[in-house]
Amino acid sequence: MLKDSHAFSGFSSNDITKSREFYATTLGLEVTEAMGLLTLHLAGGARVIIYPKDDHEPAAFTVLNFPVEDIAAAVDGLAQAGIRFERYDGFEQDERGIARPPHSEDGPLIAWFKDPAGNILSVLQE
Repeated sequence: MLKDSHAFSGFSSNDITKSREFYATTLGLEVTEAMGLLTLHLAGGARVIIYPKDDHEPAAFTVLNFPVEDIAAAVDGLAQAGIRFERYDGFEQDERGIARPPHSEDGPLIAWFKDPAGNILSVLQE
């Protein structure tokens, strides 16, 4: 029934101005704003909506994943842009914050960081 629908995801922020600056300037994404909502325009035509919410509570899970070819280069570039990577119990992470599962079937190389509203994002190597 929804097979041909161009679905999109969304999450909230308590500061749309800071979010716009972060996603557009720090991450370098195309960001548009209309009616108080931000739209992130992602590669391949995908969209994500960020909406304002005064009583915003950051998600306790990853809301947006960015697949990359070279996670070390991506993490280094993000760190140079001021991104601080998160560390989580149960994951062996290197000095950069990259989780490196012992076997490829255990998951991809991945590193987590937060946006200004505290939502969790990741870069992961494909």
